[in-house]
Amino acid sequence: MSRRGRYRMLLGMSGASETRSPKPGALNGFEETVKDFWVSRPRRPHAGRKLAGVAAAIGYRYGIDPVVVRIALVVTTLFGGFGVPFYLLGWLFLPGESDEVSGFESLIGRGRSSVSPAFAVVLMVLSVVSAGGSITGSWFDGGGLISCALIATALYLLHRSRGHENRPAPFAARTSYPAFTGNGAFTMTDTAEAPAPARGWDPLAADPAGWDLPDAPTAQEPRPTPPPSYEAPQRRPRSKVGSATFALAVVTAGAGVLAGLNGAGWFDAQHIVGLVLGVVGIGLVTGAFAGGGRSLIGLAIPLAIAGLVLTTSPFKNFDVRGGLGDITESPSAVTDLKPLYQHAAGDIDLDLTKLPAGAPYSTTVSNGAGDTTVIVPADADVTFDCRTGAGQASCFGRSTDGVSQGALTGTDYGSDGPGGQKITLKAENSVGNVEVRRA
Repeated sequence: MSRRGRYRMLLGMSGASETRSPKPGALNGFEETVKDFWVSRPRRPHAGRKLAGVAAAIGYRYGIDPVVVRIALVVTTLFGGFGVPFYLLGWLFLPGESDEVSGFESLIGRGRSSVSPAFAVVLMVLSVVSAGGSITGSWFDGGGLISCALIATALYLLHRSRGHENRPAPFAARTSYPAFTGNGAFTMTDTAEAPAPARGWDPLAADPAGWDLPDAPTAQEPRPTPPPSYEAPQRRPRSKVGSATFALAVVTAGAGVLAGLNGAGWFDAQHIVGLVLGVVGIGLVTGAFAGGGRSLIGLAIPLAIAGLVLTTSPFKNFDVRGGLGDITESPSAVTDLKPLYQHAAGDIDLDLTKLPAGAPYSTTVSNGAGDTTVIVPADADVTFDCRTGAGQASCFGRSTDGVSQGALTGTDYGSDGPGGQKITLKAENSVGNVEVRRA
């Protein structure tokens, strides 16, 4: 009788019954579909993965080429930014091929996973930060929510239509076998040891040692068979996709920085990162078809995180143009007045009280990080626009304080009313305080 047959017979003798997992049936509702997706969620394979195997797991589970999944993740990263948090969540909640549970479940003590508890915490933090960044700010307004909804809808429809196919086998836990305990009962243990025979008084007064039978001769262990000889696999030639994409990304970043320094307002930090990330995404897609380019993933992830951070306040308007240090200007002639005072970091103090009355004039003060103070004549008619990404803005008795506050705009005529020197002033900071006051 086979071991499995004896196992069933012993289960019947002990009154136990063997449980079988039910066959997956039709999914009748949303809640049932979601529950079945969690029970039969994809497992991240060891083979065919590029980073953590999330795209390969979804592709193999639902019969889709993993390249298509990777392209979808790149697209949702570029248009909305939700591809990154989705991948991190998949890394956290999808178990590996040889794992008992996922990294998150292992963190709360549900079983064993190849994802360490420390790394699971890191994945949780990165998921929250990237998800918040994709929803609160993106290259397209509302793009994070739209891409999140598209991914969730696609997974739901895939599981509704193909959830019964390629269902992963449950993790094979360590099997226990029945062991005889010596008191007429069977117990389930990993190893069964026969009870040692008791030695004591013999009613026939025979030598107790005479009852010991010689041990059965041990079978000679078979000699190990030497491993077959094989040829070492040839190393694949290194693909040029990664190197070419990296070089093109560097050129794109340099061209964007030069364009921004030469006055092209569109080429700010977040748009430059977006362009570079687009180049890297094209390289990843090309590498998926032509082979190679896996090293670009290590460049795409920090670029995506940097893009999400830069598109959120208070850093989305940060300007790197200009120098460092403090600026103090007090023009005494209209020809000395600059149309733009721009600085990367430091304090800017601009005194407009020494300018002679005459034709209207305007100027803009833009500071990346630091405090900005502008003093205007007491009787001037000032049309103003004051704003800061993070800090306090105070203009003619009106003020805001905090992060991502609205701009202070309007026209102030002073205590003497309309009729003074007309000035148009715009003062903006990315980080720091802005103050506009009269002399």
